[in-house]
Amino acid sequence: MKTVRRKSPKVGFVSLGCPKALVDSERILTRLRAEGYEVAPTYRAADLVVVNTCGFIDSAVDESLDAIGEALAENGRVIVTGCLGAQPRKILERHPSVLEITGPQRYEEVIASVHAHLPPLHEPFVDLIPAQGVKLTPRHYAYLKISEGCNHHCTFCIIPSMRGRLVSRPIAEVLREAESLARAGVKEILVVSQDTSAYGADLKYAPGEWRGVERRARFRELADALGELGVWIRLHYVYPYPHVDEVIPLMAQGRVLPYLDIPFQHASARLLKLMKRPAAAEDTLERIAAWRRVAPDITLRSTFIVGFPGETDADFEELLDWLREARLDRVGCFEYSPVEGAAANALGEPAVPDEVKRERRERFMRLATELSAERLAAKVGTRIEVLVDRIEDGTAVARSRGDAPEIDGVVRIRGGAKLRVGEFAMVRVTAAGDYDLEALAGA
Repeated sequence: MKTVRRKSPKVGFVSLGCPKALVDSERILTRLRAEGYEVAPTYRAADLVVVNTCGFIDSAVDESLDAIGEALAENGRVIVTGCLGAQPRKILERHPSVLEITGPQRYEEVIASVHAHLPPLHEPFVDLIPAQGVKLTPRHYAYLKISEGCNHHCTFCIIPSMRGRLVSRPIAEVLREAESLARAGVKEILVVSQDTSAYGADLKYAPGEWRGVERRARFRELADALGELGVWIRLHYVYPYPHVDEVIPLMAQGRVLPYLDIPFQHASARLLKLMKRPAAAEDTLERIAAWRRVAPDITLRSTFIVGFPGETDADFEELLDWLREARLDRVGCFEYSPVEGAAANALGEPAVPDEVKRERRERFMRLATELSAERLAAKVGTRIEVLVDRIEDGTAVARSRGDAPEIDGVVRIRGGAKLRVGEFAMVRVTAAGDYDLEALAGA
């Protein structure tokens, strides 16, 4: 008797927002693949579509709602998850025909929703899962989420209300995942969470065993252990707590990349207090100077908000002065957006007019661009190590130790057509722009 195999159900996936949301998407897809689902490359090829949304600021909400609408128009069967899912009313007002809505980090609910509307095959196909799981990034780099949620109450942010309080993963579990990624050929691991430097505080720094050694769930011990893997380790979303100083020597030793992504947000003490930023009282300029004394080649990236309620011309000028002295390498800037539910909306401080916000952002970014160009120009003539991301028309496009994927600059390598994607190379820097470098292979 001939056996008839039922066609594998196909799920389309749209992932929006930050790298932390990307990790959530990868977890869901890995589970679905293990259950025999296929990932559809187009809307029409999918039996249903999952949209992982972002809801941090108004523009992200609009993008998410538009993506849901596009998925409905192209496919018609849509499950919504992610941060905007914590506000189902906003979704249903615009798109009442979505199949299900779940909030962020609700992996089991998403899987259950897919099961309800698109039942899986009876037998799982675990052999379809690559060693590193399903990744939405290129094979040579991956994001490693070490915790969920956040214990801070920044007045401009609604993330804690969406994702909850800090919940750190056990250190042994994190390290085993990282080791699995490295064994599968990942060359760069990007450590992400809402507050990476707070890792383990909720666990009371509980120990775990990895490679026969007991290690505590602390930021520094985690970074030190990850440094044993022999791949690039990049640290994102680090608050400038005093214990962060302990990680800088690891950068000088080459165990982790000399790179810190620190969301300073502002420099005015008055504004930082209104924002309820952690470590607002720290002398950040002295901390930065101290880090550079230990690791002179450290790359510092950050994001800032202009136009926060009550921000005066004097506050903004203080921010510019701070940036001139800090001389950060990579900088992003956002105009304050009065997100629904944010405590800043009830501070009673005067709103900054939109045209003033725009003007301040433009001035801030002009200065940031000048500083970036100046710091990159100092690299001309030096030899640097890069990781090749892709080949475009005979030119290799790579990243240096100071470049995170998607958000920082790139290194364009002439004569790099024979370089291999996902491999390291030594190149000589020949020119610099505002954000990118040009280099020569084999020089």
